Amino acid sequence: MRVLLHMCCGPCSTYPVQELLEEGVDIQGYFYNPNIHPIEEHKRRRENVEKFSKIKNIPVIYDDDFRQTEWEGMKGMGGSRCLHCYSVRLESAAKLAVQKGCDAFTTTLLVSPYQKHDLIKELGEKYAAQYGTTFLYRDFRPGFRQGQQMAKDMELYRQKYCGCILSLPVK
Repeated sequence: MRVLLHMCCGPCSTYPVQELLEEGVDIQGYFYNPNIHPIEEHKRRRENVEKFSKIKNIPVIYDDDFRQTEWEGMKGMGGSRCLHCYSVRLESAAKLAVQKGCDAFTTTLLVSPYQKHDLIKELGEKYAAQYGTTFLYRDFRPGFRQGQQMAKDMELYRQKYCGCILSLPVK
C-alpha cells in the first residue's frame, strides 16, 4: 500500500513513520504547513523534516506556502482556526494523494495528544470521500512519548507550540 503522509514536523513524524514502515507501507512524505509562523519557525521545521526523511530514506514533497497574514487575521476565532488549519492541510493532502496515485493519505497530526483528534479524523474522511481516496486513520497517540524520545535521539528540533502564530509562546 502506498500512502501519502502529511508531515507537520520531524518529531511528530518519527513514531507514525516507524509504525507505517513496520506495516509494510510505502510512504510518500508531504510537508505542507502554511500555518507555521514565523517564517524562521517554518524553515526550521522544514529542515528537520528533511533531516528525518534522509535518516529514514523517505521521499518528501515540499510545498513552502506561507500564509502568516491569513493566520494573523484569525485572532478571536478560537477553535474555528484549528478547523481551518486542519482543513487546508488535509484537503491538500487528499488532492495530492490522488494526483500521485497513492492508495490513501494520513497525517502525523494523529500522534499528538495536543491536537483535536476527532476533528482531524472527521476532516480526513470528508476530504477522502470528496476526492475519491481513502483516509488511513491511525491513533498514533500511544507512541507520542516514544516518538519524542526518538526525535531527541536523532537530534531533531522539538518545538514548543503547534505552529500557528496565535499559539506562539510569549517571551
